Amino acid sequence: MQSRKTTLNAWNRINAFSRERALFRDRDPIVLAISGGPDSVVMLDYFARQARGRRLKLYVCHINHGLRGAESDADERFVRRLAAAYGLSCGVFKAKVKALAKKSGSGTEHAARTERYRLLLKYARSRGCRLVATAHHSDDNAETVLLNLLRGTKARGLAGIPPSRPLGGGVRVIRPLLALRRREIEDYLRANGIKAQRDSTNDDQKYTRNWIRATLLPLLEKKQPRIREHLVDIAEDLSEKA
Repeated sequence: MQSRKTTLNAWNRINAFSRERALFRDRDPIVLAISGGPDSVVMLDYFARQARGRRLKLYVCHINHGLRGAESDADERFVRRLAAAYGLSCGVFKAKVKALAKKSGSGTEHAARTERYRLLLKYARSRGCRLVATAHHSDDNAETVLLNLLRGTKARGLAGIPPSRPLGGGVRVIRPLLALRRREIEDYLRANGIKAQRDSTNDDQKYTRNWIRATLLPLLEKKQPRIREHLVDIAEDLSEKA
């Protein structure tokens, strides 16, 4: 009973968030960007279980960045198996991130992000989809506000992660899981007995976002337990005014 309550609560939150922002409609064809991590696995389960009633056409897309050796390849195999278990086709792309970063003179993270969205757009066009769903959640949004603040930003940077934005060529990125906290995603996995891959680099605090997640936010929460909510509220307020 509790597991069903957890699942339905998450679905209702995502549905309300998506409806309020008109992220997608019944019958839409949607590309799901699936890394294999907890967030994207929950997103896949949500869409797959909504698909029949809402007549959604779903396509899984996985980008293998090749940055973690055997771990990256294990993620790819996991996503292929997962997509097959849901009866969905799966497009996989190999991204040569290190070479691209060297060529452009940018950092590895920036190169990976740029190439990831380029490949997602390419796949969406090949499948006739106008929507690409990524699995960013509410905690990602709070972390992004702090990350941009530390880097130095104007008000636009404090708007955080938008629920939807143009990707190019009439294709949009949508982020329905912004309705959920990280802990709610973990609760969903446990409630449904779903397994996900874990990225070992998420524990490396040499990356500023990881340090914010593991050190800064917990420290701020000691003074203000609702700091994550406040950061998201600021982001949403500025996003609406942008």
